[in-house]
Amino acid sequence: MSFGGPQWPQEPQQQGQQGYGQQPGYGQQGQGQQHGYGYPPPQQPAQPNPFPGAQGSGDTPDWGALAAASESRGRRKRLLLIAGGVLATVAVGAVVATAVVSTNKKNEEAKNGPVPTGTVSPTGTPSPEPTFSSVAPPPPPNPKDYISDPKKDKAPLSAEGLFPGKKLTMSGRPYKKGATSSTTNCAAVTQGGLGAVLKRNGCQRVLRATYVKDGVAVTVGVAVFPSEAAAQKAKEQATGGIAPLVGAGVGDFCHATVCLRRSNAIGRYAYFTQAGFANGKKVTKADKPVFQASDDLGTFAFNQIYARGRAQASAAAGAPGE
Repeated sequence: MSFGGPQWPQEPQQQGQQGYGQQPGYGQQGQGQQHGYGYPPPQQPAQPNPFPGAQGSGDTPDWGALAAASESRGRRKRLLLIAGGVLATVAVGAVVATAVVSTNKKNEEAKNGPVPTGTVSPTGTPSPEPTFSSVAPPPPPNPKDYISDPKKDKAPLSAEGLFPGKKLTMSGRPYKKGATSSTTNCAAVTQGGLGAVLKRNGCQRVLRATYVKDGVAVTVGVAVFPSEAAAQKAKEQATGGIAPLVGAGVGDFCHATVCLRRSNAIGRYAYFTQAGFANGKKVTKADKPVFQASDDLGTFAFNQIYARGRAQASAAAGAPGE
């Protein structure tokens, strides 16, 4: 089927048969007279075919073909009208559905309403919104403040409290603890010029402990001063070393030989280490186990002093009125 213009259907013509529209035996009317059956109508001038696209036998239109074509167009028109009606129905349904969705959304928003900024009491009076203080809370106490100021550093101090247990482990390396000691005669537990340095800076006490591992012995000594500044000066002026502490299974070491001496400070505490071989062998730069042991015991002393400050700071933070 072509949509370029109406195409009229054609019926095949057989010999001895006339086409539709000129069947013999049917009367025709023309100009006020009627001719009976069997008489041909009078000849009239040929008229132009008003339907050039329709081909019948002669100059008269093929009325049957035109009727069939008209009926075909009618059917197409009805189909188009039905299809258009369906599309219009779908479009209307879509508009209705959209209106319903929009209405539901609008109703839901109206139902939910804006987020309330405050609750309303049963009497209809809004309750006040929560308020927050504009004053920032004080910072937590600094542990270093408690190990730097003797007025705050009031916790009990002893050799067993500072060096607890029978052994310590640093990074998987175990050390067995030997003897411990505590004295207010700071110079008496030193070697070389360290005693004079401690005395000059106001040393109040020295606490010591010895640890051993794989033939290496280390004595760590912690000196207490009246201020952080005094401890720092003792560290900077340090010469000589802390005296080795023997006993509790540890023999004499670091006498008349070369050992490793180190010093450091934190708060009002200065700490010193002396490490060497338990058999008296001289320490060289290649003896890594001695350097490792000195590092481990120095780190342990630092951690213990800082833990003392942290414990006192935590207690002060939890105390009433603090």
